[in-house]
Amino acid sequence: MPVEVANESEIAVDESSLAAICTYVLAEMGVNPLAELSVLCVDPDYMSTLHERWMGEKGPTDVLAFPMDELDTGRPDEPEPGPALLGDVVLCPSVAIRQARAAGHTMDDELVLLATHGVLHILGYDHMEPEEEKEMFGLQASLLEGWRSAPRAPMTGEAVERGPRPG
Repeated sequence: MPVEVANESEIAVDESSLAAICTYVLAEMGVNPLAELSVLCVDPDYMSTLHERWMGEKGPTDVLAFPMDELDTGRPDEPEPGPALLGDVVLCPSVAIRQARAAGHTMDDELVLLATHGVLHILGYDHMEPEEEKEMFGLQASLLEGWRSAPRAPMTGEAVERGPRPG
């Protein structure tokens, strides 16, 4: 699953972790492995512009999701589905820092949570109604728990197989 991460904010972020969590969530949700996702980290001014334009609300927000294609990644008469651009997840590290401090964890942890949240929005989940909120936040918590409990390769963030310990 190609996940492209671009950091256009003034704050350094762990782009490989963002790509890895998005790849993990898409795989866990059964999304076609040919589907593509874009993650963009932006500064508060640009996030404010997006927030006002698309949500009608002033000021920066933590995450916005912009779905592109339907999850059907090919025509029904094609033998193999083709790649589809799922959409864009836009994150604001400046807002993530404030939220991380309030929650008592790191900015990287907050960005992983926000990326997961954004991907779920891309996949059609929402939290406008109490039942939707319960479903989405429950799924989000389950995905994050699975992500955190899986052993990771140090450089790629990819899950690694647990094998028997020597000795």
